[in-house]
Amino acid sequence: MKVRAGLPDGPDAVSERVIVIGAGVVGLANAVTLARRGFKVTVMDKEGVAAGASFGNAGHFAIEQVFPLADPALLPKLPKMLLDPLGPFRIRPAYFHRALPWFLRFVANMLPARRQRNGNAIKALNARSMASTRELLTFCGRADLLVENGSLLVFETRDIRVMERELALYGGAGVAVTLLSGDEARALEPSLSDAITGALWFTQVGHTSNPRAICEALADTLKALGGRIEINSVSSLQGGNTPSVTTVGGKVTKADKLLLCAGAWSRPLALKLGHRVPLETERGYHLMMPQQSGLKRPVASYERKFIITPMEGGTRLAGTVEFGGLDAPMSNARANCLLSHARVLLPRVFDGAKVSDGERWMGFRPSLPDSLPVLGESQSPGVYFAFGHQHLGLTWAASTAELMGQLISGETPAIDISPYSVKRFD
Repeated sequence: MKVRAGLPDGPDAVSERVIVIGAGVVGLANAVTLARRGFKVTVMDKEGVAAGASFGNAGHFAIEQVFPLADPALLPKLPKMLLDPLGPFRIRPAYFHRALPWFLRFVANMLPARRQRNGNAIKALNARSMASTRELLTFCGRADLLVENGSLLVFETRDIRVMERELALYGGAGVAVTLLSGDEARALEPSLSDAITGALWFTQVGHTSNPRAICEALADTLKALGGRIEINSVSSLQGGNTPSVTTVGGKVTKADKLLLCAGAWSRPLALKLGHRVPLETERGYHLMMPQQSGLKRPVASYERKFIITPMEGGTRLAGTVEFGGLDAPMSNARANCLLSHARVLLPRVFDGAKVSDGERWMGFRPSLPDSLPVLGESQSPGVYFAFGHQHLGLTWAASTAELMGQLISGETPAIDISPYSVKRFD
């Protein structure tokens, strides 16, 4: 690996010990950022590097996603969407009573003032995302893992008003976007079906062909900077003058600061510190097919609510959401149905393809009802939070790591992070 020479970018190396809990892309980005600042960093994870959503995500740096998921337009559609076993947004019937409190908060965030506030907070993180990611991967010697060809949102409708409405919506929110005809979209991506009638081209968006490789590059960089990665399942945290982590086996490890980045597993650990965080798990699916799509950028479907990303070793089909907690088994049918959608958009690629040719996967997205992450200090001294990045963990990992690095170092973060504080749930 090619890590840039030299240790921290900060003025003086420090010797404080930090334990980062979580070895996904968010935890590792934070760990590298802190190590560059001179902290002695240990990462703890129950399974290891990129064992969860950071392995199986769509590889899309989705800075065009500036709108909170709590959209009033969803309300009349929710009953059908939630009960359709193969729909893009579903709740398992047996889990409904457990998810209901989260959904009530979700609906409350549809109120115009809240939606506007949450949207502004999303935009503030998105605005820093691509530059932060580019700089971090360059430092790790893997700038090649970020491809900046934009992305497409394709349409099958013949109603141009639908496309123009979406164009106005994104353009009005400050997103760099161009409306293409079907032929113009096929000129960019010849694999696309003749059924595509138009597309929005988000020109400043990026993707990676190997999300796991990003995590591995971060892990290698952390080790080169003197950090460590331990496989340990954390059972509790303790704040104070000397914060500590207790593992399932009863081992207690002390540090100067703790940073919780455990994604979907963060809620019970935050509860140990007295924070009742309304974090719910969105179970995301993908089907990894061996066929090369010929695509140069991710292609999402407006009607079908899924995304196709060109990857090393094939093509990833991803995008369905299911509420069902951390324990229920995966639904193979939810991964399988992605291929039927892909056949329509890329018939020359997937005609004749079989689900059995691919690999199914399901991972857990840590989502909060306002679509914002939790960033900042806990009420327990020495303990910090960076979790709940919902669908945008890959997108926000580097930018939120910069902010947390500044905060933990005693600096004022580059943007106001109060909208992301855990105190908003008090």
